[in-house]
Amino acid sequence: MVLTSAKASYKLLFMKRRYEALLVEHFKHDNQMAFIAGPRQVGKTTTGTAFDAGHLYFNWDNENDRRLFLEGPSAVAEKISVSQGRVIVFDEIHKYPLWRDFLKGFYDSYAKGRFSIVVTGSSRLDIYRKGADSLMGRYFLYHMHPLSVAELAHQKFPEKEISRPQFVSQSDYEYLERFGGFPEPFLKHNVRFFNRWKQTRLKLLFREDLRDVTRINEVGQVELLAEFIRQQSGQLLNYASLARKIRASQDSIRRWLEVLESLYYCFTIRPWSQNISRSLLKEPKTYLTDWSLVNDPGIRFENLVACHLLKAVTWWQDSGLGEYGLYFLRTKDKREVDFLVSKDGRPWFIVEAKSSQTRALTKGLEYFQTRTNARHAFQVVANAEYKNADCFAYDYPVKVPAKTFLSQLI
Repeated sequence: MVLTSAKASYKLLFMKRRYEALLVEHFKHDNQMAFIAGPRQVGKTTTGTAFDAGHLYFNWDNENDRRLFLEGPSAVAEKISVSQGRVIVFDEIHKYPLWRDFLKGFYDSYAKGRFSIVVTGSSRLDIYRKGADSLMGRYFLYHMHPLSVAELAHQKFPEKEISRPQFVSQSDYEYLERFGGFPEPFLKHNVRFFNRWKQTRLKLLFREDLRDVTRINEVGQVELLAEFIRQQSGQLLNYASLARKIRASQDSIRRWLEVLESLYYCFTIRPWSQNISRSLLKEPKTYLTDWSLVNDPGIRFENLVACHLLKAVTWWQDSGLGEYGLYFLRTKDKREVDFLVSKDGRPWFIVEAKSSQTRALTKGLEYFQTRTNARHAFQVVANAEYKNADCFAYDYPVKVPAKTFLSQLI
């Protein structure tokens, strides 16, 4: 059943994200500003303005608000004192070239200890950083990701890294896999809307965001690079091959890739090298932030798992639980496993994504678990039925349903 436009809009308006609980938890304990960075249309503005009903909202893209920013912190402070708001939301302020100086002056002179400040941006809020960070000690950065299986199950603030399994309906799981984790297309799950939404979002990404945050003139070549990355999701990046196809230098390819990552079009993961004597330090693998752009169902599922693992890793790290990393495993003799998650510099668990059920476990799971001393090793199966059993109770290689495993993450 497809939601009507009115129903979908209503549900989207009142859809809570787990990041609302994160902001509540943040301001319960900390006075620092909360920076929320993430892809365009992932729900940053809705979350930043929804967690507190008495907020005041300022958007750089609004002409009146832009004038206030240009007048300086005192002009904004005067506007706020009249309204008597407690939570201040600054949206897309990173587009202002002097945004760091503005926030530093506003926070130090008017806001510290008086207001809770949320700063949101659709490109990485540290993209302009050069040299020392003038805002050091004044903010904590949180990365907002698309919806996930665990977030569909509940929106409470998780007290631990790994939760108990949570049931998600088959239809919601299928909508998430097919339409991606961006709230609006997921909620509407309408193919025609999804196709138009996707085209509009990509056009804004390349024609507006790329222009706003970089000085790159070769927009057409960057778009071509993005298309090659989409077609090669989950594969090793070959900079030399891409440079030949796009007719650019390898240095340009690397620089443009960093820009695409900063705009949350894609992300890269690198090979784990410690304790594997024959592993190679080669090129990274690249995945899309929006897995719904991948056409092949098997590759799309691997990309979905990669996004879920990245979301978990960044949440745990942003929350101060430790140092986490996401890698893949590969050796000279071409043994390979899709993902390894590390905790405080040590392998924690290994994941192989399988789009269909198979009788045998992937041989690489046992091989790499033995050599990395990872505590867990999972073969995550897309079409396996949900089981209400803790995947992390096992310390040997095991096949687990994707609906169960992913529900235990973030």
